Amino acid sequence: MTKPTLDQARAVLQAQPFSTMLGTVITEYSDDAATLELEVRPDFLQQHGYIHGGLLCYLADNALTFAAGRVLGREILTSGVTLNYLRPAQGERLIARAAAQGATAKTAVTLVEISAVKDGSEYLCAVGSGTSAKRV
Repeated sequence: MTKPTLDQARAVLQAQPFSTMLGTVITEYSDDAATLELEVRPDFLQQHGYIHGGLLCYLADNALTFAAGRVLGREILTSGVTLNYLRPAQGERLIARAAAQGATAKTAVTLVEISAVKDGSEYLCAVGSGTSAKRV
């Protein structure tokens, strides 16, 4: 199997109306890893001024599945995500870095770290794992 390219991954991301609406971009796609980034807007915040956890989970889900796509190919879906919030996310940008840890012929397990960039400094705010499976 030929691994998908960065340009192909960007085309897949652009084909997702939800990701396009949020403004998500894929900035790295190599080896068995993917990095997605998202500029934070005021409407992404919850009542305490932190970035909503649902947005972090979305970003984790997409990054995990893109990383799995490097191993399994393009026709996959997320079959499970676990995300642990370490500290509230604040700042101008979110970065999700995911890497496949292992795979069978039909499934892949990936890990993800989500960082927030605030005032030019990056800090880890969530970590998680996920499973992706070939679409049947």
